[in-house]
Amino acid sequence: MKLRAMIFATALAGLPMMVAAPAAQAEPPISTSVFSNTALQGYDPVAYFTDGKPVKGDDAFTADYMGAKFKFSSAANRDAFIDTPAAYAPQYGGYCAWAMADGKHARGDARYWKIVDGKLYLNYNKSIQKKWHADIPSFIGRADTAWAGIND
Repeated sequence: MKLRAMIFATALAGLPMMVAAPAAQAEPPISTSVFSNTALQGYDPVAYFTDGKPVKGDDAFTADYMGAKFKFSSAANRDAFIDTPAAYAPQYGGYCAWAMADGKHARGDARYWKIVDGKLYLNYNKSIQKKWHADIPSFIGRADTAWAGIND
């Protein structure tokens, strides 16, 4: 009887921790830094389209979109983003397009990118980007399907 009482007391003692423990969180809709809510590692999403390359944004020009802070290299780029954010925001919230094809969240690296049919896609690293380039249309099709399922 004493052993049963000890087991019961131990179980009751752990109950507050089980109740207070947060549930596993889903990935946020926009990939951000582990230590901030900045998207694209601070790169300007509009610059990919206008300059054809990643350009670091400036803290003076920011806009919030879907819970993340985007930085821009100019007020004009910020304003263009504010007017039509979906036209400039990276696909799959900035997660790696190759990983998303398998329904997985892997942070995209703003330095490994490609614009396809007017949309910005990121990859995890150079090696993954090479794999993605092998069959971009197929990966995009699978990733679109996976992303829609994740966001339902």
